[in-house]
Amino acid sequence: MRQAIYRARQFFDAALARVNADDLEEADKWLSPPAQKLFRQMSAGDQRHSLAVMRALKQGGQTHPALLAAALLHDVGKSQARLTLVHRTLIVLLGRFWPAALDWLAREPADGWRQPFVTHRRHAELGAHRADQAGCAAMTVTLIRRHQELVALEPRDEIERLLVQLQQADKTH
Repeated sequence: MRQAIYRARQFFDAALARVNADDLEEADKWLSPPAQKLFRQMSAGDQRHSLAVMRALKQGGQTHPALLAAALLHDVGKSQARLTLVHRTLIVLLGRFWPAALDWLAREPADGWRQPFVTHRRHAELGAHRADQAGCAAMTVTLIRRHQELVALEPRDEIERLLVQLQQADKTH
């Protein structure tokens, strides 16, 4: 039941998402001008989500610039395909109730109408590439690339320690 309520809230948050000048100014503190352009290319819903992830990390005492930049850009790969609310809803529902169908939709090569599903599946890799092209720090790029990877119970290095924090904030926002 908790998961259903969380997903319903996520749906309405995405549908009603707005980003104001103060939000953009807050994001800009952690992003270079080319990375700011990437952030602004994201949907309002993805921007709101990324701001919430970044704020959760900051509230937890995190100040690592590469991590906060990764929090803001971890879903930038999704902006390459216009993921509508319908696509996002289907991805969540299929992932939960019919993963084989989602796998089929997300298989490559992508052809037209399946492109949003393929992009969603590959968004971490696509986002890392875009962040690298925008000149983001190597650690930011790595965190974006790996943000959906499973990490061992005991992080082995600083990247994995930061990655766990990013994933926890992402999962709850």
